[in-house]
Amino acid sequence: MTSPEPAPKRGPAVGRGSRMRAAVLEAAIGELTETGYAALTVDAVAQRAGVHKTTIYRNWKTPDDLVADALTHHFATDVPIPDTGTVEGDLRALARSLVATMNTDAGRALLTTALSDAARTPRLAEIKRALFEDRFRRAEPVVTRAVGRGELPAETDPAELLKTLVAPVYFRLVFTGEPVDAATADRAVAVALAAARARVLAAP
Repeated sequence: MTSPEPAPKRGPAVGRGSRMRAAVLEAAIGELTETGYAALTVDAVAQRAGVHKTTIYRNWKTPDDLVADALTHHFATDVPIPDTGTVEGDLRALARSLVATMNTDAGRALLTTALSDAARTPRLAEIKRALFEDRFRRAEPVVTRAVGRGELPAETDPAELLKTLVAPVYFRLVFTGEPVDAATADRAVAVALAAARARVLAAP
């Protein structure tokens, strides 16, 4: 005779307001990381956050609203823009920051959600697109400064260079499942700089 499985542990009570909101959003990220978008339930998020599910429904009309808010909360923040004095140093800092982020629970949650059926829902597709566009916009000064210093050709398109920079990282994460680390980031910088200096990253 097998023993019954223990009930999921309920998180500590978190009260209301900002503490409740933070706990629920953190719990949503945890559920996305562990079970994925398709298996996420409001009951499980409430259990993890230590709130009643009616509290969640009062603040988020649908699970998609909750997921969108959780991802935005974790990623739509000010991104420190490096200014090391060289484009190589700046791009290395950006690439290593991306690698560090994608190795966190929130980064893995973003990736699994972006690759799931969630990407087909208009709200989450819009959030995903906005998050990436915001990241590129914030990082553009790294490229424009480098052009101004003469380190890159004048026709270098910031968005094209930044997409080239992150592509090797996301290829490993999405297609090969290989781990990403500082060495991955540094190789991505070398590839992006070589492409820019070969004058193949002009605006389309």
